Amino acid sequence: MSDSLSLRDRHLALIDKIIDITLKGQIRSKEQVYQMLVEDISPGSGEIFEYCLAERLSTIENQLKIDKDELKQAKATRILRAIKTIQGEWERWQKDHQISNIIASSVQQIISAEPQNRLLTLLQIIDPNREQSLTLEQLQQLGKVLQQQILQITNPETEQDVQQIIVGITKGLGAWQRLETDIVSWIYQQPQLGFAGTAEQNGPWVLWAKKVNSSFPQALFNTIALNNSITEFAAKQVNLEFNSLIELAIILQCLQRGLVAWFDKLVYDSKVGAKLSISTFLTFAAIWSQLANGFNNSTRSGEILANGCFQITLQVLRVFSQCSYFPLYGGIFASFSGEYLRNTLEYLDEPLRRVEGTQAKARILTLIGSSMRSMGQYERSIAYHQQALEIARKEEDKPCEIANLNHISRTCVAQKNYEDAIDYSQRALILSRQIGDRLGEVNALASLGYSEVFKARQLQELEPEVYEIAVNYLQRGLQLSEQLGDRQSQSLCYSSLGIAYMTLEQPQTAIKYLVNGWQFAQMSGDLYLQGLNLSDLAQAYYSTENLQKAVFAGCLGMYILEQIGASEWRKPAGLLIILQGQLGDGFATALQQERAQIIPAIGVDGYDYIPELLRRYQESIG
Repeated sequence: MSDSLSLRDRHLALIDKIIDITLKGQIRSKEQVYQMLVEDISPGSGEIFEYCLAERLSTIENQLKIDKDELKQAKATRILRAIKTIQGEWERWQKDHQISNIIASSVQQIISAEPQNRLLTLLQIIDPNREQSLTLEQLQQLGKVLQQQILQITNPETEQDVQQIIVGITKGLGAWQRLETDIVSWIYQQPQLGFAGTAEQNGPWVLWAKKVNSSFPQALFNTIALNNSITEFAAKQVNLEFNSLIELAIILQCLQRGLVAWFDKLVYDSKVGAKLSISTFLTFAAIWSQLANGFNNSTRSGEILANGCFQITLQVLRVFSQCSYFPLYGGIFASFSGEYLRNTLEYLDEPLRRVEGTQAKARILTLIGSSMRSMGQYERSIAYHQQALEIARKEEDKPCEIANLNHISRTCVAQKNYEDAIDYSQRALILSRQIGDRLGEVNALASLGYSEVFKARQLQELEPEVYEIAVNYLQRGLQLSEQLGDRQSQSLCYSSLGIAYMTLEQPQTAIKYLVNGWQFAQMSGDLYLQGLNLSDLAQAYYSTENLQKAVFAGCLGMYILEQIGASEWRKPAGLLIILQGQLGDGFATALQQERAQIIPAIGVDGYDYIPELLRRYQESIG
């Protein structure tokens, strides 16, 4: 406190000195004032100087209001001009010393933080969402300044924590230097783009594990490569030091930033790049969230480490939510593979509970809500969307508001609540047209047509006239989605038209639309839409007695839906059991004949897993 007071006194004396020599006519230029500030103000003390300057300004402004004496008024006016000059040069000083000031302020925050908050303080300082986020060079400078300051720290616990931070920064930057040249080299050795890979393959995690020379990040990367539980891995780290988590934070932040930058530049297909960037954000967020869950179950410093991991999870999600390609209409499963991502949504739920209503939170809740619907958790899905809807309205994020109205409509369809489904989609359509949100309008038209189709089917209305309105909505949505080039919306419109014509008992027409729906779902990378289209396509082929194609579409749709945890996998499974009964030994023959078409989509392991899935379904129905 005494240091703070003496600094205040020095700053007040400096201001008074500049005012005094200004009144004496000894200030020849603003540059002279600036140089006096440079000589006497040290980085990290700017907040106190600003307070002192405001104090002097307030005093002289009050004097001008109260004092009526002309001579005193004239002097006060000259003092005011001098203070205004100091203010101008102070703003220049701040701009010139901004980075050093940020680093000095960061050092002070770290040293003065409570022991249990020191790790969180450092993680907040390196948050990429900050207006003035630190570059790697500035992070290195932060480590050097901390090293200089450590000699002045008298508290042993504080000294130990600061030393841990210095080591973590140094090791993290060193590891990144070794990884930087191989950030995307693994991609050229992969059979397809994405994060898939096992310890025997050339996946990124195996390569990166070889590049780092610290035990913790190396063990984590190998755990991911083997598709082992990250949560269980973290729970076993009972003696993990802070420096290891800081090192990992720097490594993963750099990897994530580098990958997204590279994917975003895939000019040969921007949609592929966006799909992979989405996968990157969700993969890294899931890793941090699973680490947090594991540390919560560990012993020493577990809670502090868990809070740090949750903090980083939110940082990743906030950066993601600001991207132009943030998937308000699904896409969470694009490019995903590996068992460790199956519970991504559950893990991401926890850190969101810890943040207040923001635009970022609304968008992330939208993503989770739509994915919950795909897994058959309809009540939870609506709860997420309702919460996102409320936040989006407060934040005036209209596209997010429209997206949630559309998602609630589709979830109501899944619950067979068609009246509410129509109501929500109509509201989405009106609002999207009001603000000119064409993507929202496409999805609203698709949602409305989709809802009308199912309502008519529930009422067992078979007359074509009953479906005219619904088909008209879907055709308009299809035209608009074609104009936008939005493959996911095209897929949804084609799929809904296919369902409409299936209901009208026109399976041949339905097949044409459903095949297109599947193809556009493949282009968009939305596995959920792919699975749904294939499931309906299998039923359409069955209706036309094309049993060979029904086996193909049913097996592929069943596998895809089961792999992403979608409850709808049971629908094609049920049809396949019927086909097994009808075809007998011919079913295995039909499946073998479609092997060459199935393997390119799901691989040999996926093909071999199909009989196991059918056995699981049969056991579940007793």
